[in-house]
Amino acid sequence: MSDWISAAAGPLRGEVVVPGDKSISHRAIMLAALADGCSRITGFLEGEDTRATERAFAQMGVRIDAPRSSERIVHGVGLHGLQAPGVSIDCGNAGTGMRLLTGLLAGQAFDATLTGDESLSRRPMRRVIEPLTRMGANIESNAGLPPLQIRGGCALHGISYALPVASAQVKSAILLAGMYAQGETWVREPHPTRDYTERMLDAFGWPVQFGEGWARLCGGHKLVATDIDVPADFSSAAFFIVAATLLSGSEIVLCDVGMNPRRTGLLVALRAMGADIRESNPRARGGEPVADLVVRHAPLRGIDVPEELVPDMIDEFPILFIAAAAAQGTTRVSGAAELRVKESDRIAVMARGLCKLGIRIEEMPDGAVIAGGEIAGGEVDSAGDHRCAMSFAVAGAIARAPVRIVDCANVATSFPGFIQLANSSGFDLAATPG
Repeated sequence: MSDWISAAAGPLRGEVVVPGDKSISHRAIMLAALADGCSRITGFLEGEDTRATERAFAQMGVRIDAPRSSERIVHGVGLHGLQAPGVSIDCGNAGTGMRLLTGLLAGQAFDATLTGDESLSRRPMRRVIEPLTRMGANIESNAGLPPLQIRGGCALHGISYALPVASAQVKSAILLAGMYAQGETWVREPHPTRDYTERMLDAFGWPVQFGEGWARLCGGHKLVATDIDVPADFSSAAFFIVAATLLSGSEIVLCDVGMNPRRTGLLVALRAMGADIRESNPRARGGEPVADLVVRHAPLRGIDVPEELVPDMIDEFPILFIAAAAAQGTTRVSGAAELRVKESDRIAVMARGLCKLGIRIEEMPDGAVIAGGEIAGGEVDSAGDHRCAMSFAVAGAIARAPVRIVDCANVATSFPGFIQLANSSGFDLAATPG
């Protein structure tokens, strides 16, 4: 177990380049593996989660070369070219990897078993299993939890499915299974979610139609190899956006950040709180909108976070809690019950930690009420959640005294090299044995 100590930071300055987008990296490996031909992926996230997905396809007979860091050459085997893995596929801590693989494997001719670490083994999979079962898949689980046993040789058929809870992962699993299904698969969402899978299917040549809150495709087509340039991960950039906003005298430029509109709800919330964030050099990269973000220090005020923003910032709530803790006035979050079934119960983890740091916070079933104030020093437990750990590192940067953060090893799942990059921009962050 690795702990961190985060002490008061100076102003953040300079250009910051965060690693590639995790969600896009997962999908790029998957679709490149199923394509006809050879695809090159640049900007690939060298994190434990995405490497677990890479290993899964290597187990199933896909040759993947790594000529240099953050680059992969994937020798696709075609839609029906995967081989039985022989042993269980270990997804590590990757919920995205497991859910998307479940949809993809539902249409294979062979059996496969998906396992994960202790944290992933507690994450609910029933909402993926249920629609896939309706499509004809045969999936066994531990009362809706991993491990998942996916039986091969099932004839899948398309369905029209309305998601009870907005989830890009569940939507993507259904669409991936839909490639192997007879007829049309149509997914509708209560709120629009990230459309990474739809955009990438289109980039690989699969006919797909999608819009705000819906997507549909038919089986029976093929994927054609293409090159993917992965933009910088907005969720990773979020920690530096908030830190620069809160630290007096800061001005940083975050380069090549993915600006998918279904991902950037945090920007809307922070700007409503008074943040000074400017987008420059907008362009496309890997089929995704990209921009450089110029962030300057600005005082924040509390707001009621609009519920319609929740799906567009679901991974950024831990760092939003830190922004709210440092803002003047009260911030209210509701409609975010999904936070309780992430890598940890993020509402509970952040509420406990902020209370220990002297912030008044009232935990609600689907959110929290956070009274802004001065963050004190102390010890907090990240519960092995990478996003909570990095959020508390930002809290330590503005706290009156150092903050010790317990159980930070899982940061490597999404942001390898976080400490080095943070310190090079102005943090005072150190790892210490737990």
